[in-house]
Amino acid sequence: MAIKRGGLRYYWVQFFYQHKAMGFIAKQSIKGATANYIGVALGFFITFFVLTDCLTQAEIGLTRVMVDAAMLFSALAQIGSNSSIMRFFPRFKDGTGANHGIFGLSLLIPLAGFVLFAVLFLIFKDSIVGLYIEKSPMIADYCYLLLPLTFFALYMTVFETNASILQHIALPKAVREVGVRAVNLVSYLLYGHGVVSLDVFVMLFVGAYGLAMVVDFVYLLRLGGISFKIDWHFIDRRLAGEMVRYTLFMTATVLAANIPLINSLFLGAQAGLALTGVYTIAFYIANIVEVPYRSLGAIARPVVAEAVGRNDLAETNRLARQVSLHQFLVSSMIFCVIWLNLRAMFAVIPNGADYAGGMGVVLLLSVAKIVNSSLSIATDILNFSRRYAYSLIFIALLTVSAIVLNRKLIPLWSINGSAAATLCSYALYFGGLLLYLWFTYGVSLFAAGHLKVLAIMAAVLAADWLWNFALGGAMRIVAGSLLKTLVLGSAALAAVYFWRVSPTVNEAVDKALRRKKA
Repeated sequence: MAIKRGGLRYYWVQFFYQHKAMGFIAKQSIKGATANYIGVALGFFITFFVLTDCLTQAEIGLTRVMVDAAMLFSALAQIGSNSSIMRFFPRFKDGTGANHGIFGLSLLIPLAGFVLFAVLFLIFKDSIVGLYIEKSPMIADYCYLLLPLTFFALYMTVFETNASILQHIALPKAVREVGVRAVNLVSYLLYGHGVVSLDVFVMLFVGAYGLAMVVDFVYLLRLGGISFKIDWHFIDRRLAGEMVRYTLFMTATVLAANIPLINSLFLGAQAGLALTGVYTIAFYIANIVEVPYRSLGAIARPVVAEAVGRNDLAETNRLARQVSLHQFLVSSMIFCVIWLNLRAMFAVIPNGADYAGGMGVVLLLSVAKIVNSSLSIATDILNFSRRYAYSLIFIALLTVSAIVLNRKLIPLWSINGSAAATLCSYALYFGGLLLYLWFTYGVSLFAAGHLKVLAIMAAVLAADWLWNFALGGAMRIVAGSLLKTLVLGSAALAAVYFWRVSPTVNEAVDKALRRKKA
């Protein structure tokens, strides 16, 4: 039976045949995805049942600010080299394993960026610490660990990229997603049970990233056939010019890709570490909404790139609407499940009452995640087009709006202000981007199905609001949330089916029912 081009099954078939042809890469992809989901499960357990029990709000905020600062600074220190190395590797590849020393470049460019960052950090250290000294004095006590943590985070990413180029990403992925969390779990428990002091705990926490970096590097060396000696004669003026232009372009995209990291840094300076800790728990809950986007986005992206490359606007339009609709449907349903059970989650986690004030953050960030996952295909369309350079304008809009809105809204609404800044920044970014795609290419992501999903979600949330009047007490909240999830979730799924939001979903359900009858 022919599979309709543009349907959800079409993406899965494309994905299957692409990976079947690649063999070993498929196995690596499956292992990497498995590590990712194990990491999500482990992170869920640690965040809700260990962090909230072993650390105070301020201590959770401290670890969050330190990691986010290190991740942001390491991303800037890369100077776009990781994306550049991946893009230009086929040009360097020579079949001997030396590959004209591109792996040497992958180490040298980030090192130069790190040295530059370290010098600037040491020069402006007092000014940076001064931003946090009033609201978050613990930052001043441990800022000396920021440079080592940044270095570890930087070269973890570098070694992961090198392993990915060599098509061996599974172990580095497992190290990041599972290994670091497992080591930190031990440090949380040691500190929470009074075995080590706060100073030792923070050093163990930072050391986990150093250990991960070393493991990745040893694994890279064990793969063999790698040369770090740069062949400067191979890099002519034309190739160097292309690499510099692309690298600078990718550097400009760093801030936009790390908006959540910017939020926590502003919170630490303006709201304090305790509220940043509350925000951290709420952020992790909202982040679950976006998990399916990683898989479906990876499947659809090559197909969209092919359509854009052929300048087939009709196919691009069809794919964009299909991807956007299904992302919107899945992320909205996940959000509804989370929201229906949110009070129950805060009722059962250790010290949950201390973190229940983050419900507004969960709401605002979840909506932001829905917007991002549903509309990110628009970013891919522009990036795959000949006018990809225009994305810098929208990236600048997103970055500047996030910074300005965080500065303005956090003093007004505290952690809710930071979440609102994220949502408003995404609204401005995607609003401008969608208008540009419509007027330039005639591409629109919206279909009638979006309104139907929105109506279903609104009905579920309205019913939940009415239902809450009859609830009270932790046990009744838990029992009520389970019952609500069953009843309202079933009603929402039934509405999706009978209202025919997605013909693809209806076909899959009908096929399953026919098999069951047979």
